[in-house]
Amino acid sequence: MWGAAPRRGTGLATALAAVGRTLIILGLVILGFVAYQLLGTNVAESRSQAQLLDGFAVVVPAASLEVSTPSGEPAPPPPPDGQAVARILIPKIGVDKAVIEGTDLRDLRKGPGHYKGTPLPGQPGNVAIAGHRTTYGAPFFRLDELAVGDPVLVSTVQGAFRYEVREVRVVKPSEVQVVAPASDNRLTLTTCNPRFSAAERLVVVADLKGPAAAPSPQVVRTLTPEAPEASPPSAPPSAPPAPAPEVVGASGDPAAQQPAALWGLATLAIGLAAWALGRRWRRLPAWTLAALPLLASLWQFYTYLARALPS
Repeated sequence: MWGAAPRRGTGLATALAAVGRTLIILGLVILGFVAYQLLGTNVAESRSQAQLLDGFAVVVPAASLEVSTPSGEPAPPPPPDGQAVARILIPKIGVDKAVIEGTDLRDLRKGPGHYKGTPLPGQPGNVAIAGHRTTYGAPFFRLDELAVGDPVLVSTVQGAFRYEVREVRVVKPSEVQVVAPASDNRLTLTTCNPRFSAAERLVVVADLKGPAAAPSPQVVRTLTPEAPEASPPSAPPSAPPAPAPEVVGASGDPAAQQPAALWGLATLAIGLAAWALGRRWRRLPAWTLAALPLLASLWQFYTYLARALPS
Protein backbone atom coordinates (compact mmCIF):
# COMPACT_ATOMS: atom_id res chain seq x y z
CA MET A 1 0.00 0.00 0.00
CA TRP A 2 2.81 2.35 0.88
CA GLY A 3 5.15 1.09 -1.87
CA ALA A 4 7.70 3.41 -3.45
CA ALA A 5 6.15 5.94 -5.77
CA PRO A 6 7.24 5.70 -9.42
CA ARG A 7 10.07 8.09 -10.23
CA ARG A 8 8.95 10.91 -12.45
CA GLY A 9 11.01 11.97 -15.40
CA THR A 10 12.68 8.58 -15.87
CA GLY A 11 11.54 8.40 -19.48
CA LEU A 12 12.66 11.96 -20.17
CA ALA A 13 16.06 11.32 -18.58
CA THR A 14 16.52 8.22 -20.70
CA ALA A 15 15.60 10.11 -23.86
CA LEU A 16 17.95 12.98 -23.02
CA ALA A 17 20.75 10.53 -22.32
CA ALA A 18 20.18 8.83 -25.68
CA VAL A 19 20.18 12.19 -27.48
CA GLY A 20 23.37 13.16 -25.66
CA ARG A 21 25.14 9.95 -26.65
CA THR A 22 23.98 10.36 -30.26
CA LEU A 23 25.32 13.91 -30.42
CA ILE A 24 28.64 12.81 -28.95
CA ILE A 25 28.94 10.04 -31.55
CA LEU A 26 28.06 12.47 -34.37
CA GLY A 27 30.63 14.91 -33.04
CA LEU A 28 33.31 12.22 -33.04
CA VAL A 29 32.40 11.21 -36.60
CA ILE A 30 32.64 14.84 -37.74
CA LEU A 31 35.97 15.31 -35.96
CA GLY A 32 37.23 12.13 -37.58
CA PHE A 33 36.19 13.40 -41.00
CA VAL A 34 37.93 16.73 -40.42
CA ALA A 35 41.08 14.84 -39.43
CA TYR A 36 40.78 12.72 -42.58
CA GLN A 37 40.33 15.85 -44.72
CA LEU A 38 43.34 17.56 -43.21
CA LEU A 39 45.64 14.56 -42.79
CA GLY A 40 44.48 11.58 -44.82
CA THR A 41 44.06 13.37 -48.15
CA ASN A 42 47.28 15.32 -47.62
CA VAL A 43 49.22 12.10 -47.06
CA ALA A 44 47.84 10.68 -50.31
CA GLU A 45 48.76 13.86 -52.21
CA SER A 46 52.23 13.97 -50.68
CA ARG A 47 52.89 10.39 -51.79
CA SER A 48 51.72 11.20 -55.33
CA GLN A 49 53.89 14.33 -55.43
CA ALA A 50 56.95 12.37 -54.36
CA GLN A 51 56.39 9.87 -57.18
CA LEU A 52 55.81 12.63 -59.74
CA LEU A 53 58.91 14.59 -58.77
CA ASP A 54 61.02 11.44 -58.65
CA GLY A 55 60.51 10.97 -62.39
CA PHE A 56 60.64 14.67 -63.28
CA ALA A 57 64.28 15.74 -63.43
CA VAL A 58 63.69 19.50 -63.62
CA VAL A 59 64.95 21.82 -60.90
CA VAL A 60 62.49 24.42 -59.66
CA PRO A 61 63.70 27.92 -60.57
CA ALA A 62 65.28 30.07 -57.88
CA ALA A 63 62.99 32.60 -56.25
CA SER A 64 65.36 35.31 -57.50
CA LEU A 65 64.64 34.50 -61.16
CA GLU A 66 64.12 37.93 -62.77
CA VAL A 67 63.19 36.93 -66.30
CA SER A 68 62.29 33.77 -68.19
CA THR A 69 65.20 31.73 -69.48
CA PRO A 70 64.15 29.20 -72.15
CA SER A 71 66.66 26.41 -72.57
CA GLY A 72 66.25 26.19 -76.33
CA GLU A 73 65.02 22.60 -76.10
CA PRO A 74 62.48 21.64 -78.76
CA ALA A 75 58.85 21.60 -77.74
CA PRO A 76 57.81 18.24 -76.28
CA PRO A 77 54.75 16.45 -77.68
CA PRO A 78 51.48 16.76 -75.77
CA PRO A 79 52.02 14.70 -72.60
CA PRO A 80 49.75 11.83 -71.56
CA ASP A 81 47.29 12.33 -68.72
CA GLY A 82 48.74 11.89 -65.26
CA GLN A 83 52.32 12.78 -66.22
CA ALA A 84 54.25 15.60 -64.56
CA VAL A 85 54.66 18.47 -67.03
CA ALA A 86 56.11 21.24 -64.86
CA ARG A 87 57.06 22.34 -61.39
CA ILE A 88 55.45 25.47 -59.97
CA LEU A 89 56.77 27.70 -57.21
CA ILE A 90 54.75 30.54 -55.66
CA PRO A 91 57.02 31.94 -52.94
CA LYS A 92 54.45 34.23 -51.30
CA ILE A 93 52.05 31.41 -50.42
CA GLY A 94 54.53 28.56 -50.00
CA VAL A 95 53.61 26.52 -53.08
CA ASP A 96 56.21 24.14 -54.53
CA LYS A 97 54.45 21.40 -56.49
CA ALA A 98 54.69 19.19 -59.52
CA VAL A 99 52.04 20.05 -62.10
CA ILE A 100 50.24 17.06 -63.58
CA GLU A 101 48.68 16.82 -67.04
CA GLY A 102 44.89 16.83 -66.78
CA THR A 103 42.24 18.41 -64.58
CA ASP A 104 40.01 15.43 -63.85
CA LEU A 105 39.25 14.94 -60.17
CA ARG A 106 41.59 11.95 -60.03
CA ASP A 107 44.37 14.14 -61.47
CA LEU A 108 43.82 17.01 -59.04
CA ARG A 109 44.13 14.61 -56.10
CA LYS A 110 47.81 14.31 -57.07
CA GLY A 111 48.52 18.03 -57.38
CA PRO A 112 47.79 21.08 -59.56
CA GLY A 113 46.54 20.05 -63.00
CA HIS A 114 47.34 21.52 -66.41
CA TYR A 115 44.29 22.12 -68.63
CA LYS A 116 44.64 19.85 -71.63
CA GLY A 117 44.64 21.80 -74.91
CA THR A 118 46.19 24.92 -73.40
CA PRO A 119 49.89 25.69 -73.98
CA LEU A 120 52.41 23.98 -71.76
CA PRO A 121 53.92 26.25 -69.08
CA GLY A 122 56.38 28.72 -70.58
CA GLN A 123 54.96 28.44 -74.08
CA PRO A 124 53.12 31.23 -75.96
CA GLY A 125 49.48 31.83 -75.13
CA ASN A 126 47.21 31.25 -72.16
CA VAL A 127 48.64 28.49 -69.93
CA ALA A 128 45.94 27.28 -67.53
CA ILE A 129 46.41 25.32 -64.29
CA ALA A 130 43.76 24.28 -61.72
CA GLY A 131 44.22 23.09 -58.16
CA HIS A 132 42.50 22.19 -54.91
CA ARG A 133 41.67 24.95 -52.44
CA THR A 134 41.24 22.51 -49.56
CA THR A 135 42.31 18.88 -49.02
CA TYR A 136 44.80 16.87 -51.08
CA GLY A 137 47.65 19.18 -50.17
CA ALA A 138 45.47 22.27 -50.82
CA PRO A 139 48.05 23.82 -53.18
CA PHE A 140 45.83 26.84 -53.89
CA PHE A 141 44.51 27.31 -50.34
CA ARG A 142 46.03 30.80 -50.08
CA LEU A 143 45.68 31.77 -53.73
CA ASP A 144 43.51 34.74 -52.73
CA GLU A 145 46.51 36.28 -50.94
CA LEU A 146 48.34 36.95 -54.21
CA ALA A 147 48.53 40.55 -55.34
CA VAL A 148 49.59 42.41 -58.48
CA GLY A 149 53.31 41.94 -59.10
CA ASP A 150 53.76 38.74 -57.07
CA PRO A 151 55.94 36.19 -58.91
CA VAL A 152 54.86 32.73 -60.01
CA LEU A 153 57.82 30.63 -61.15
CA VAL A 154 57.53 27.57 -63.38
CA SER A 155 60.16 25.17 -64.68
CA THR A 156 59.82 22.62 -67.48
CA VAL A 157 62.13 20.69 -69.78
CA GLN A 158 62.16 23.86 -71.90
CA GLY A 159 63.57 26.14 -69.19
CA ALA A 160 62.62 28.33 -66.23
CA PHE A 161 59.87 30.93 -66.55
CA ARG A 162 58.79 33.89 -64.47
CA TYR A 163 55.21 35.14 -64.40
CA GLU A 164 53.98 38.16 -62.44
CA VAL A 165 50.41 38.49 -61.21
CA ARG A 166 48.30 40.90 -63.24
CA GLU A 167 44.92 40.41 -61.56
CA VAL A 168 43.02 38.34 -59.02
CA ARG A 169 39.28 38.00 -59.49
CA VAL A 170 36.25 35.83 -58.85
CA VAL A 171 34.14 34.52 -61.75
CA LYS A 172 31.23 32.19 -62.32
CA PRO A 173 32.06 28.56 -63.22
CA SER A 174 30.49 29.16 -66.63
CA GLU A 175 32.94 31.96 -67.55
CA VAL A 176 35.25 29.65 -69.50
CA GLN A 177 36.75 32.54 -71.44
CA VAL A 178 39.32 32.92 -68.64
CA VAL A 179 41.04 29.77 -69.94
CA ALA A 180 40.39 30.42 -73.64
CA PRO A 181 43.25 31.03 -76.11
CA ALA A 182 44.88 34.47 -75.83
CA SER A 183 47.22 36.52 -77.99
CA ASP A 184 49.48 37.43 -75.07
CA ASN A 185 51.63 35.12 -72.94
CA ARG A 186 49.96 34.48 -69.61
CA LEU A 187 49.41 31.95 -66.84
CA THR A 188 45.89 31.44 -65.47
CA LEU A 189 45.42 29.69 -62.13
CA THR A 190 41.92 28.55 -61.12
CA THR A 191 40.39 27.08 -57.98
CA CYS A 192 37.05 26.91 -56.18
CA ASN A 193 35.74 29.90 -54.23
CA PRO A 194 34.93 30.37 -51.43
CA ARG A 195 36.74 27.62 -49.59
CA PHE A 196 34.67 24.43 -49.19
CA SER A 197 32.30 25.63 -51.93
CA ALA A 198 32.06 25.29 -55.70
CA ALA A 199 29.74 28.27 -56.17
CA GLU A 200 32.43 30.43 -57.80
CA ARG A 201 35.94 30.28 -59.20
CA LEU A 202 38.94 32.25 -57.99
CA VAL A 203 41.14 33.19 -60.92
CA VAL A 204 44.69 34.55 -60.87
CA VAL A 205 46.15 35.84 -64.15
CA ALA A 206 49.92 36.37 -64.42
CA ASP A 207 51.99 37.72 -67.33
CA LEU A 208 55.09 36.00 -68.65
CA LYS A 209 58.22 38.09 -68.14
CA GLY A 210 60.78 37.53 -70.87
CA PRO A 211 60.82 35.23 -73.89
CA ALA A 212 58.54 32.23 -74.26
CA ALA A 213 59.61 28.72 -75.20
CA ALA A 214 58.83 27.08 -78.53
CA PRO A 215 55.18 25.97 -78.71
CA SER A 216 54.09 22.39 -79.14
CA PRO A 217 52.39 21.63 -82.49
CA GLN A 218 49.03 20.95 -80.88
CA VAL A 219 49.17 24.27 -79.05
CA VAL A 220 49.90 26.11 -82.31
CA ARG A 221 46.68 24.68 -83.73
CA THR A 222 44.77 25.65 -80.59
CA LEU A 223 45.98 29.25 -80.61
CA THR A 224 45.81 29.76 -84.38
CA PRO A 225 43.29 27.31 -85.88
CA GLU A 226 43.58 28.98 -89.24
CA ALA A 227 47.29 28.07 -89.53
CA PRO A 228 48.04 25.30 -92.09
CA GLU A 229 48.86 21.86 -90.82
CA ALA A 230 52.43 20.59 -91.03
CA SER A 231 51.22 17.14 -92.08
CA PRO A 232 50.86 16.09 -95.75
CA PRO A 233 47.87 17.58 -97.60
CA SER A 234 46.13 14.21 -97.67
CA ALA A 235 45.95 14.08 -93.87
CA PRO A 236 42.78 15.61 -92.38
CA PRO A 237 43.34 18.57 -90.04
CA SER A 238 43.19 17.91 -86.32
CA ALA A 239 40.36 19.62 -84.49
CA PRO A 240 41.34 21.81 -81.53
CA PRO A 241 40.42 20.44 -78.11
CA ALA A 242 36.85 21.12 -77.02
CA PRO A 243 36.57 23.92 -74.44
CA ALA A 244 35.96 22.97 -70.83
CA PRO A 245 32.23 23.03 -69.89
CA GLU A 246 33.16 25.16 -66.89
CA VAL A 247 36.20 26.70 -65.26
CA VAL A 248 37.85 23.90 -63.34
CA GLY A 249 38.17 24.38 -59.60
CA ALA A 250 37.87 21.28 -57.49
CA SER A 251 34.16 20.59 -57.44
CA GLY A 252 32.79 17.51 -55.78
CA ASP A 253 32.38 14.32 -57.78
CA PRO A 254 28.66 13.50 -58.19
CA ALA A 255 29.56 9.86 -58.82
CA ALA A 256 30.89 9.64 -55.25
CA GLN A 257 27.60 10.66 -53.62
CA GLN A 258 25.89 7.27 -53.82
CA PRO A 259 28.92 5.26 -52.55
CA ALA A 260 29.30 7.79 -49.71
CA ALA A 261 25.67 7.27 -48.71
CA LEU A 262 25.96 3.47 -48.92
CA TRP A 263 29.17 3.36 -46.87
CA GLY A 264 27.59 5.72 -44.35
CA LEU A 265 24.62 3.36 -43.97
CA ALA A 266 26.98 0.39 -43.71
CA THR A 267 28.94 2.13 -40.94
CA LEU A 268 25.72 2.92 -39.10
CA ALA A 269 24.53 -0.68 -39.45
CA ILE A 270 27.79 -2.08 -38.07
CA GLY A 271 27.67 0.35 -35.15
CA LEU A 272 24.05 -0.55 -34.32
CA ALA A 273 24.83 -4.26 -34.56
CA ALA A 274 27.74 -3.86 -32.15
CA TRP A 275 25.56 -1.90 -29.74
CA ALA A 276 22.79 -4.52 -29.84
CA LEU A 277 25.28 -7.35 -29.36
CA GLY A 278 26.82 -5.51 -26.41
CA ARG A 279 23.41 -5.28 -24.69
CA ARG A 280 22.72 -8.97 -25.15
CA TRP A 281 26.24 -10.23 -24.48
CA ARG A 282 29.12 -8.15 -23.12
CA ARG A 283 29.99 -4.66 -24.26
CA LEU A 284 33.80 -4.92 -24.54
CA PRO A 285 33.94 -8.17 -26.58
CA ALA A 286 31.13 -6.91 -28.85
CA TRP A 287 32.90 -3.68 -29.71
CA THR A 288 36.21 -5.49 -30.05
CA LEU A 289 34.70 -7.75 -32.71
CA ALA A 290 33.14 -4.80 -34.51
CA ALA A 291 36.16 -2.48 -34.34
CA LEU A 292 37.97 -3.59 -37.51
CA PRO A 293 34.96 -3.71 -39.88
CA LEU A 294 33.64 -0.48 -38.34
CA LEU A 295 36.89 1.40 -38.92
CA ALA A 296 37.25 -0.02 -42.46
CA SER A 297 33.70 1.03 -43.33
CA LEU A 298 34.19 4.46 -41.76
CA TRP A 299 37.37 4.98 -43.78
CA GLN A 300 35.53 4.18 -47.03
CA PHE A 301 32.74 6.53 -46.00
CA TYR A 302 35.24 9.34 -45.39
CA THR A 303 36.99 8.62 -48.71
CA TYR A 304 33.86 8.90 -50.83
CA LEU A 305 32.44 11.80 -48.80
CA ALA A 306 35.66 13.77 -49.34
CA ARG A 307 35.39 13.15 -53.09
CA ALA A 308 31.73 14.21 -53.15
CA LEU A 309 32.30 17.54 -51.39
CA PRO A 310 33.80 20.61 -53.09
CA SER A 311 37.46 21.09 -52.19
